[in-house]
Amino acid sequence: MIRLLLFIGLSVGFIGCSVNKEPVVPAQENKILTKKVKTSDKKVVKKDSKKEMTKKNLKKEPKVMRNLFQSVDSKKAILVQEGKDRLYCARCGMNLVLFYKTSHMALSENKKLQYCSIHCLADHLRDGGELRNPEVVDVSSLKFIPVLDAYYVVGSDVPGTMTKVSKYAFFSIDDAKAFQAKHGGVIMDFYGALEEAKKDFK
Repeated sequence: MIRLLLFIGLSVGFIGCSVNKEPVVPAQENKILTKKVKTSDKKVVKKDSKKEMTKKNLKKEPKVMRNLFQSVDSKKAILVQEGKDRLYCARCGMNLVLFYKTSHMALSENKKLQYCSIHCLADHLRDGGELRNPEVVDVSSLKFIPVLDAYYVVGSDVPGTMTKVSKYAFFSIDDAKAFQAKHGGVIMDFYGALEEAKKDFK
């Protein structure tokens, strides 16, 4: 009888110990899991914030470009070239809308070419290109006019295109003088402005 009671007592003790051990989860494991979750959350936030910053930068860039004096709204720009590259200078590849107010155009082998500036037109002539009927954008009306009818204000304080010495053309002598009075520079005809442009290559 005594042996039977001792056997029952020992059995209950072993069972109790095994039951108590099963559901225990070490406290350190809890901490590790918590840290992993928090770290992954932080990484996601950082990635999202980088994306937001990139989007903000992309939105800001065009605004800076539109503030260039040479730039106009794309709806106001006259583009004369054809094909996929019609938006870009035939010589240097710059965007013609962004540098529209210094834009020139001419015929070369019965094909219309458009340049971002008199600088690029002069560069084409320097390489032996034959250009006919050259025209330039009138800063006031934003329309093309024959270069021989234009008054160029050369060397004003308004930044130029592809050159340190700016050259802006006007159909009206009064508009040219008004621009000169505000920004400085010298009024010249096309040939005078072209000679100044050629100095960029010396």
